[in-house]
Amino acid sequence: MTPISFKRHRFPPVIIQHAIWLYARFTLSFRDVEELLAQRGIEVSNETVRRWFLKFGRLIAGNLRRSRPRASARWHIDEMVIKIRDRKYWLWRAVDDEGEVLDFLVQRRRCARSARRLLRMLLKKQGFAPKRITTDKLKSYPAAIRIERLSAIHDQGLRANNRAENSHQPVRRRERKQQRFKSAGSAQRFLAIHAAVQNAFYVQRHLLPRAIFKKFRAEAFDVWRQSCLPA
Repeated sequence: MTPISFKRHRFPPVIIQHAIWLYARFTLSFRDVEELLAQRGIEVSNETVRRWFLKFGRLIAGNLRRSRPRASARWHIDEMVIKIRDRKYWLWRAVDDEGEVLDFLVQRRRCARSARRLLRMLLKKQGFAPKRITTDKLKSYPAAIRIERLSAIHDQGLRANNRAENSHQPVRRRERKQQRFKSAGSAQRFLAIHAAVQNAFYVQRHLLPRAIFKKFRAEAFDVWRQSCLPA
């Protein structure tokens, strides 16, 4: 974990960390976070919360990603359309078979070049090739897999990619709350932080007994606190 410097900030690190956690973890606006803090007697403007999120969110997300265990070798890749300033963009996302967000990419085109770029990012960051890749029937995926010379099994069966489809839901909720993303760069920055926090706290609680779920949640908060340690 890389310690984070909170020097020259009027508020203590614990308040800054809590504001960032609220915005990244839940479907809230900056003004919602401002009001939640005000209820506790902490007067902070929504613009201050926004600056905290942009400055410290990236550093915290980097610590969270470094603390994660190695991802599964079964990858699910899918793309969804998003609107940015009335222009159509494509959000390419990859998750493993446990729902962990591996990476994503905002692109103007839905083509083999974009699919290949995502695959190259995944191979570089994960450090290993997958054993199975599940996608929809878009023809860009077989072309990208062939160009990258991957030997993974490519599954394009009906409803086989529901894991990736379901992973789009949190992004859709945030997109509606923010009244759409303002630029491709801002979408990429926000989603990088959002995905790291989601991975840290994502637990399939409907499959777990209450005692095990509480244990996992406590471990997630421990990892969060370690990721926010001040220098």
